[in-house]
Amino acid sequence: MRSRLIDRAARDIKLVGIDVDGVLTDGGLYLGDVEGKRVEMKRYHIEDGLAIHFLKQAGIRVAVVTGRVSDSVRLRCLELQIDDVEQDAQARKLPAFARILERHGLQSRDAAFIGDDFPDLGILRIVGLPVAVGNAVPEIRQVAKLQLVRHGGHGAVREFAEILLKARGQWDAIVEKYVSDRAVPATTTEPGS
Repeated sequence: MRSRLIDRAARDIKLVGIDVDGVLTDGGLYLGDVEGKRVEMKRYHIEDGLAIHFLKQAGIRVAVVTGRVSDSVRLRCLELQIDDVEQDAQARKLPAFARILERHGLQSRDAAFIGDDFPDLGILRIVGLPVAVGNAVPEIRQVAKLQLVRHGGHGAVREFAEILLKARGQWDAIVEKYVSDRAVPATTTEPGS
């Protein structure tokens, strides 16, 4: 259920920042070795990818800020055409997020951020719409204005996008455009007639 607070904040959001581990993924890591090279794999939820597409269709910038450096993240962001990607092995997320805001001439109040754990706390304390996934630690849930039901890696970003875009009055039009752009024209004659 949306609150009036979320409805008011939704109108002002120009950028959505998203954490990776525990938000875009379930937080699990698959580590391995392929021909002597370390390989890290993560599982992403397909609904979250479509949600990111919908946010971008609504004119909202999407940024990824993570405290790990991973080819998996680079590849997923490339696939989703997310240009603002900050990977910091020291989990210095707040300065990374501030660079993204500055690059686009935005204030922190113009942004939402979806997080789950302590490295996200600095960003969540400054944004206009702090969001916690269902599996967030209590300290994150405490500062969040919006607490999602779905867990990271299980459609939480999709849940958020739907709430935000419905609050902005954009959800139905974006979904309809997506569906109509992929509709196959019906044939007017039966085969063989």
